[in-house]
Amino acid sequence: MTEWLVKTFVKDSDNVSDPQVRLRYGQFAGIVCIICNVALCLAKGLVGLAVGSVSIVADAVNNLSDASSNVISLLGFKLASRPADNEHPYGHGRFEYLAGLTVAALVLAIGINLVITSFEKIFSPETTDFGPAVTVVLLLSIGVKAWMAAFNMSLGKRISSTTLEATAADSRNDVISTAAVLASAVISQVIGYDLDGIAGTVVGGFICWSGFDLLREAIDPLLGSSPDPQLINHIHDKIMSYPGVLGTHDLMVHDYGPGRLFASAHVEMAGEQDVFEAHDVLDNIEQDFKDEGLIMTLHYDPIVTKDPMVADMRHWIAVNIQEKIDPRLTIHDLRTVPGPTHTNVIFDCVRPHDLALTNDELKKKISDIVTARYPKAICKITIDESYVSSKQ
Repeated sequence: MTEWLVKTFVKDSDNVSDPQVRLRYGQFAGIVCIICNVALCLAKGLVGLAVGSVSIVADAVNNLSDASSNVISLLGFKLASRPADNEHPYGHGRFEYLAGLTVAALVLAIGINLVITSFEKIFSPETTDFGPAVTVVLLLSIGVKAWMAAFNMSLGKRISSTTLEATAADSRNDVISTAAVLASAVISQVIGYDLDGIAGTVVGGFICWSGFDLLREAIDPLLGSSPDPQLINHIHDKIMSYPGVLGTHDLMVHDYGPGRLFASAHVEMAGEQDVFEAHDVLDNIEQDFKDEGLIMTLHYDPIVTKDPMVADMRHWIAVNIQEKIDPRLTIHDLRTVPGPTHTNVIFDCVRPHDLALTNDELKKKISDIVTARYPKAICKITIDESYVSSKQ
């Protein structure tokens, strides 16, 4: 059904890299969700008020908050689709993240209010009349929300939208919370004790938990979270696949919103080759990444390849610091400056953020390892921080 809806209502649906097609996906998903959530809110609200059930009313208000969230998501997709301008040269894609942050805050606020209301009913219980109407409307809600979860997850994966995937997760949570309300209604009838206030508190608590989780997911990209390891591996493997490339390091990925990624990296190539040929290879790599939707800037690092002593030293140091200090450590740009009494060994070392050693401690440990093998070596080490997860 989802595929039919997409083909019918989303023009040029296969061209998901087009910002306008992405906008149409977001708008379509938002409108569908608003219609479903408003219908569920009205149905559950009327039944909940009729039977005096705070948990059903709480679930209805949750659907109303979901509809409000869908409106905000719609606005976020619209603002995020605006093109770059002089004040925002990287575009407005982060509006989608800001919309997600607003949705999370709204969900959390409503959850807290529902917990308070339901908690009061535990100490001041009122008779709740559970009947067939309650069962029908709650079963209908579970079915609709299950479909919405699958619908949003399908569209979210198709256009790589964390906003739609978060909406799918919220719908899945609603299935669980509504099932809890239905279970409390059935159990209350069996045992003769009204569990409505307790169920409402549980539903409200679950909404709060979802709000916190959505809040964390919305804040992460705004703070600059680590890029997807699959993307890092793809970038690394693609760069290494080109002729003449010997290594790559210092990769940085900057996220300016869904579909707006910028990256930079250093590429090691033989220093003995023609510089124009090396530059041509880097231009081709950058263009190929641009065709994929990633703006890439590459820096050429020439390395000596025809000096076997330097090559052996580079390999030996790389292997031994990984074995004796941390397997995530890497080195690059190693060169030597021989002298009559000593040889300066100059290189960069990339360290993970969570390494227990300070930079000075790390330098000393590496220097001790190197001088144990090369007594005349004096290490000149620059420590770099890793901005991505290490490639496994």
